[in-house]
Amino acid sequence: MLNRQIEPELMNATDQVEAYAAADFSQSDQALVEWIAQRFPAGLGDRVIDLGCGPGNIALLLVQRWQQIEVVGVDGAPKMLALAQEYAKCLGSDQARRLDWQQACLPDPTLPGGFSAVVSNSLLHHLHEPAVLWDCIKQVAAPGCVVVIHDLRRPHSEEELQQLVELHAATAPPVLKRDYEASLRAAFNAEEVQQQLQQAQLPQLKVMEREDRYLTVWGQLA
Repeated sequence: MLNRQIEPELMNATDQVEAYAAADFSQSDQALVEWIAQRFPAGLGDRVIDLGCGPGNIALLLVQRWQQIEVVGVDGAPKMLALAQEYAKCLGSDQARRLDWQQACLPDPTLPGGFSAVVSNSLLHHLHEPAVLWDCIKQVAAPGCVVVIHDLRRPHSEEELQQLVELHAATAPPVLKRDYEASLRAAFNAEEVQQQLQQAQLPQLKVMEREDRYLTVWGQLA
């Protein structure tokens, strides 16, 4: 098994959790869900796992967007899972029933399998050994599984990185500014992710650069 290091940016600290609770990511999260709906109009199947679910925004939006799916949200930070559970209480009983939260740090051989879709918003840059993520996806995926991994892309230069940090700092509290800068420095570029996919023998997955800060890995497994 690959070595798993716990990163400081896993957002276990109370001030970080409170900052994420107060922040409004609804527009960007909703945009990602709509992008998924456009690429996969037939839907995501019946069982979805959200790896690195954080406060659960994407998981909540998925059960609202598709009426039949069940979503398991996985995260290594218990405070973030507690926040996700609080958000889930605001849903209707039927939607809340289709959500489940589990604490796990990858790799975790006890994660269930047979998922029809694997999604993640901001997880890849947390893994010092990214092969862990691709192995985990193969572990939990059912045949024909849809994969959508959305994350930050490492800037091309230090100047570009600082420009993005300052742009983020205009609306974010200091604790999120620090987390954002650490995240950008830990992120990968598109070429590096493409190499990771080749090494993981996942040729079905594509890498697409999005806007000036993000990339998305997406596709459907055989």
